[in-house]
Amino acid sequence: MSLLFDESLKSIEFLFKYVGIYLDRTILNTAEHIIKFRSLYVINFLWLNTDVIAEILWIIQGALHGKSLIELTYIVPCTTLCMLANIKTLSLVFNDVKVKQLFEQLRNMENNINIDDEVVKKKIVVDGKKFLRAVIKALRVINTLTLILFSVSPLLFMGLEYKKSGQIELVLPFLIVYPFNPYDIKYWPFVYVHQVWGTYLVLTQVSGTDCLFYTSCTSICTQFRLLQNDIETIIPERNFDEIVFREEFKKLAVRHDGIMQSVIQLESIYTKSTLFNFVTSSFLICLTGFNVTALGDIGFMLSFFSFLLMSLMQIYLLCFYGDMIMTSSMEVSNAMYNSKWYTVNAKVAKHLYVVQMRAQKPSKLTAYSYADVNLKAFTKILSTAWSYFALLKTMESPTRA
Repeated sequence: MSLLFDESLKSIEFLFKYVGIYLDRTILNTAEHIIKFRSLYVINFLWLNTDVIAEILWIIQGALHGKSLIELTYIVPCTTLCMLANIKTLSLVFNDVKVKQLFEQLRNMENNINIDDEVVKKKIVVDGKKFLRAVIKALRVINTLTLILFSVSPLLFMGLEYKKSGQIELVLPFLIVYPFNPYDIKYWPFVYVHQVWGTYLVLTQVSGTDCLFYTSCTSICTQFRLLQNDIETIIPERNFDEIVFREEFKKLAVRHDGIMQSVIQLESIYTKSTLFNFVTSSFLICLTGFNVTALGDIGFMLSFFSFLLMSLMQIYLLCFYGDMIMTSSMEVSNAMYNSKWYTVNAKVAKHLYVVQMRAQKPSKLTAYSYADVNLKAFTKILSTAWSYFALLKTMESPTRA
């Protein structure tokens, strides 16, 4: 019986459906499979990155032609998030085999545990499911709000301008260089739809890969907590049998090693994209916060406010789940201490002590060994973002003066 992973995976598969990533399907290196299962991803990749290249060109041209700081910082966060979406999805595509192996590891661990008659274990699993569902729902709401605001704000601006002046001034969600005039009515509808779909792709790719990360972390943390429960009760109050204990203890040691291996596998899939996420998050938060305070238009300000919430939530949850992995792995050591080790002989207690010492070294996720993924890293990112924000405000003041 699958406890958590398959049920949670089904709830996020829709995020990958229109992106063109098939999480739980074996894709062979044949022309038929590549065309069938990779063509949609390639089309979306090209669709999105034509805009990314054009955004970069706009930033370069804007800097060379003396565009204002507000205009430049308007587009930079969007470009950065597009690049983050690319790296996150490519980490799944290029690590396709590792992703399948991780799925197999998590399923095997869950299917080998029976919780039907265990009230405590049921609560551990149910609590994990509830929290994960709440996180995914919150992300869905914020992403939907961000998509709507970025898509609708130009239309609202055009409506207000028409009401004020009686003329329609065509506006697009993003500032992008095109080889034609995108504000020509012949091209504007296509460009508008192109940018809106690109926005959807970015939000879906980032939230999809993150939700898969949260799902994997939740499954792993649940396994650590179930292991802790079994360790705490491995020594009965009466009728201790050393032979039975050795057999059970060996099974627990194998389970412990399997859970730690799944952390290593998850680390190998996400570590590079996490490094880019860490490096860019301070810029994203800083520039988006700056836009919220600097833009005069209420529609665009609300758009960037939702963008800011999404950026903060995205990096916070990444660090939160990394911290949860570390904490739950180290709590195995506490479970050993609470296992009535003092009621058994020294030889048995020694076995417990060895595992206790190993558990004190946490299983952890890193940003390509540059930094540990935990809540301390989140505070550092916020601190750096605030420093950049203060610098931008200082640069903006002389310009306005």
